[in-house]
Amino acid sequence: MNVLKFRLSGKTAFFKKPDVNSYFYFTYTNIHKVALLGLFGTILGYGGYNQYKRKMIMDKNCKDKYPEFYEKLKDIKIGIEPLNKNGVISKKIQVFNNSVGYASKEQGGNLIVKEQWLENPNWNIYILLDNDESKKICDYIVNRKSIFQPYLGKNDHFANITDIEVITDIEKIKNIDEINSLFIEENIEFDLDDEEEYFKYSERLPVSLTQEDNMYEFKKFIFTNMLIEDMESDFVYKVKNKNIMFF
Repeated sequence: MNVLKFRLSGKTAFFKKPDVNSYFYFTYTNIHKVALLGLFGTILGYGGYNQYKRKMIMDKNCKDKYPEFYEKLKDIKIGIEPLNKNGVISKKIQVFNNSVGYASKEQGGNLIVKEQWLENPNWNIYILLDNDESKKICDYIVNRKSIFQPYLGKNDHFANITDIEVITDIEKIKNIDEINSLFIEENIEFDLDDEEEYFKYSERLPVSLTQEDNMYEFKKFIFTNMLIEDMESDFVYKVKNKNIMFF
């Protein structure tokens, strides 16, 4: 089995959390699977949420459960390796004013919106090339083709895709002692050495969409340099010299 690997980066990024405090919008610290599938859908020209909503309005008999990009790409297995130090990306608050009269019921008609942006995000992205859609993504990325401009969560955060390679020398890991990517926390114990300096990033990230209303489904992810005890998984592979979990 082969793996596509590339570096995904940008000047800024914004992966909106569904919970909103007034007009203050927060971002996840790392890119998540649904956002990545959206980026791939943009490259391949698949329809997104807006097209899906429009189709549901226009065709009352529409049986589609998901936006086109998710329906086609949801079975792809991906791995995410944070490249920012300790998996933590710095954030900055951006403030926007919308003074169009109908934009807000605030006094003076001025709507103030705040967004939390990631600064200089960097990841290595891995895709298992085990089905037709993953191979199609590989073809587009390797040959630098794209139907639409890929972006990092929102269309004013342009995505850079560099350091592209197809890796053939991968093997499934049976005895897992460390993972060099984001991985799902499932009853894991860590082996600590008092002489080592450790870090541990942890966050609940979206991994899928529900059929009923296309809301996020979450799992808790970890990124750490701590050694692992007694972990079993069918989706950890040795990719060159790194252990990568695919999900």
